[in-house]
Amino acid sequence: MLDLGRLKALHAVATHGTVGAAADVLGYTPSAVSQQIAKLERETRTTLLERQGRGVRLTDAALLLAETAGQVLKLVEEAEVALEEQRGAAIGRLCVGSFATAARGLLPDVLAGLAEQHPALDVRLTEVDPPEAGEAVARGELDLAIVHDWENTPLPVPDSLSRMPILRDVADVLIPASNPLSRKEFLEPADLAGLRWMCQSEGSICFDWLVRTFHAAGIEPELAYRVNEYHTQYALLAKGIGVALIPRLGRGEVPGNVRVVPLRPTPARQLYAVWRKQASRRPAITAALEVIRQVADQMSSPSS
Repeated sequence: MLDLGRLKALHAVATHGTVGAAADVLGYTPSAVSQQIAKLERETRTTLLERQGRGVRLTDAALLLAETAGQVLKLVEEAEVALEEQRGAAIGRLCVGSFATAARGLLPDVLAGLAEQHPALDVRLTEVDPPEAGEAVARGELDLAIVHDWENTPLPVPDSLSRMPILRDVADVLIPASNPLSRKEFLEPADLAGLRWMCQSEGSICFDWLVRTFHAAGIEPELAYRVNEYHTQYALLAKGIGVALIPRLGRGEVPGNVRVVPLRPTPARQLYAVWRKQASRRPAITAALEVIRQVADQMSSPSS
């Protein structure tokens, strides 16, 4: 009988393209992954990896076996879900992914709530951007992820995933108090033409959203500062440098010499939880979704 751990190693190499990438995902060393596949080659009496330059490539036999391994791993997960469901308790390990501001502004209360209500559940958190998070859930590397998309920049979600809306997160303009625009009741994109913007890296959802927001108003924004961390943006704003469009979730305390001004029309992003459809009955998933709902409801209530 083929060893499940060795099949998992082969499937990871086929999915991620290299032994090193597979090792990162599985939490092994590259040497350990290579050893697993070497043992699988001996078990099957088949060559599975061939040298190609500095890397390796999967043989036709390996690709066939990796595809079957994916089906086997799916069946194993379904069996684990059925057993958990029969026990009726949220136990075991739950791997959660989240983008940075949700990890800071939403998940501390979620993780605390899960620890209080389901002490036998071992929750692990990984910070990861939304596109990569959804793919990681689909591949089985994460059990659940918090992702987001903007109204003008939707996030593609694989068909194998279910999703639950969490909350709507509004963004405002943050601008140094020394700028006369900071005294306005609200701002429109036309007011902001010609200003030097800070934004996240090109290729991120937030970058695309900012560019599309201003392109829709016929404005080419001057993206002078590519800064991923919002607190670094605060440090620049506090020195009178640049202007930023920052969501409210996880924003924290704004420097005293920086003003928050609403933008019209109001930009907002929708947060979702995503998980594999085949795991929907898993008690750990249903427990996590319930606590996420509770925390989101508290954050959305007028008194919060």
